[in-house]
Amino acid sequence: MRTVFLVFGLFVIICSCEVQGDLTSNTIAPAPVSPISILKSQGDFVPTSGISVAGGVKIYFEANQYKLKLENFSISDGPDLKVYLSKTSTPTEFVNLGNLNPAMIYSIPESVIISDYKYVLINCQQYNHLFAVASLIQN
Repeated sequence: MRTVFLVFGLFVIICSCEVQGDLTSNTIAPAPVSPISILKSQGDFVPTSGISVAGGVKIYFEANQYKLKLENFSISDGPDLKVYLSKTSTPTEFVNLGNLNPAMIYSIPESVIISDYKYVLINCQQYNHLFAVASLIQN
């Protein structure tokens, strides 16, 4: 009987990140990037097992601040998806930039030393399930 509950619990955890989340279901028109912005780095997303992802990410420098923009981005549905700027390809040393919204331009905090962060992650924070990873290449 205990095994049945353990297997059921594991099944619920695995399947729970496949449901559309309230925070990721809205579509908003993309905000423009200023023509004076300087492209500093970019990368393409690679999915983790069982996830579909397309698109990439670009980091710009504009008005003394770094900004992150998702480009032609789409991903499998999931709850509580966040955008992380990360030092590693796993969510261990990261800055949480906020809820996933492909149309949003994310401001990177001034305290972040951008050269230390080589990855952008899409992570289900609620269940700590990594959805996609983009390795950043400097321009």
